[in-house]
Amino acid sequence: MAGRTLIEKRSIDYVPLCERHGKVWHLWPVWFSGDAHLATLAVGVLGVSLGGNLLWTALAAIMGCALGTFFMAFHSTQGPQLGLPQMIQSRPQFGYAGALLVWVVALVAYIGYNAFNQVLCAQALHQLTPAIAPNSALAIVLFALAALSLAVVGYDKIHLAQRGFAYLMIAILTVFSIGGVFVLKFPANEFSLAGFRSVPFLAQLFAAASYQLSWSIYVSDYSRYLPRDVGTRESFWWTYLGAFIGSAWMMLVGTIAAALRPKLDVAAAMQSAADMVAPGLGKTLLLGSLLGLVTISALNFYGASLTLLSVADTLKPLRCTAAKRIASLLAAALAATALALMSSSDFINRFGDFLALLLYLFTPWTAINLVDFYVVRRGHYSIREIFNPRGMYGRWNWRGLTAYGTGFLVMIPFFSTAAFQGPVARRLGGADVAMLVGLPVAAAVYLLACRSLNLEQDRRQALAADAGLDS
Repeated sequence: MAGRTLIEKRSIDYVPLCERHGKVWHLWPVWFSGDAHLATLAVGVLGVSLGGNLLWTALAAIMGCALGTFFMAFHSTQGPQLGLPQMIQSRPQFGYAGALLVWVVALVAYIGYNAFNQVLCAQALHQLTPAIAPNSALAIVLFALAALSLAVVGYDKIHLAQRGFAYLMIAILTVFSIGGVFVLKFPANEFSLAGFRSVPFLAQLFAAASYQLSWSIYVSDYSRYLPRDVGTRESFWWTYLGAFIGSAWMMLVGTIAAALRPKLDVAAAMQSAADMVAPGLGKTLLLGSLLGLVTISALNFYGASLTLLSVADTLKPLRCTAAKRIASLLAAALAATALALMSSSDFINRFGDFLALLLYLFTPWTAINLVDFYVVRRGHYSIREIFNPRGMYGRWNWRGLTAYGTGFLVMIPFFSTAAFQGPVARRLGGADVAMLVGLPVAAAVYLLACRSLNLEQDRRQALAADAGLDS
């Protein structure tokens, strides 16, 4: 069993029923901690930085978290049912080789997030100790090594670290929140209903939604060792509550800090706001958020490793070993660190554009993956055929690829970033509602394409192929 070894041996391969372990409630601390850190805080700053007031930015952040987490939590329920990492599950929808499309997108997310996390770490350490430069190469490298170490030991130790960190952050955030109600003072216009501005509101809402949606690409990686009889409803709600509360709470801290200190960077604004509540609380909250940044970066490296191995398996089927998993982790860490060392100081603006890009890329995929799992095939897949280059799912699945391409194309007129603004977005004053268009279109196109799929034959083939899988 994975829990009996220091370093996890499994990677993209199937987790047999005899190795399943853990409790479904373990999902909430994984995803609460997955959001209770500095990068999430930075997302909550976006609306204020664009001119929104505290009231409307806070409301947008909460609504965005609720929306994005809804889709993310449904992906979490796939782990116990299939016993596979999230990304390898894309083969039935896109084909054995066609899934490379979404895996490249996933790698962009993993590497990009961790590069941002490493830059943010250096800024936070500079805030704690001015002797450390805000772009310190040593801090960036040491941060990467700390996250890499946790990723190497793998699934069980990541769960354990996330549980301990969740309790720590709940205590710190509770003190800040209760104290802030009585101590923090804001200008009256920060709570004005008349202060609504569509562009900052929608930018904040969809930034929060895309941030949560981006976890979808690896959320079931951390539920795949759970017993198969774990209920869908249970795994959904334990994931949803942990991720929603962690993200909304931390984004609201960012919104409050930005409203109080709009001219400071993320780490400095948070420390200043917390010190207003109680002297020294700022440093405690900053240290806790920095520790959370280490653990979520470990999750990102872990996910990047599984995705790289999936790519390698597509090019040439491989036998999964701990050594190969560690080699893929090192490759991911080197790529993220190189990107972090080359990044500019314009962190928040670039982070906002990065979130927008992820929203556009993940929206069609999440619609297709969920529709296939819950509506079309209803969880009936062949584990063996997913790893078969000439198997029943084919090398290129035109249904998934067509739906993805269509969903992405119809969003283009609604894109709104610093680099490109579509015609519809311009008419809306720069508001970005692309996600509301891409999701239903990709889902509808995939459903229509699947009308020609013989589902009864598909299920019979899957059952026959997996006969004796757990014997």
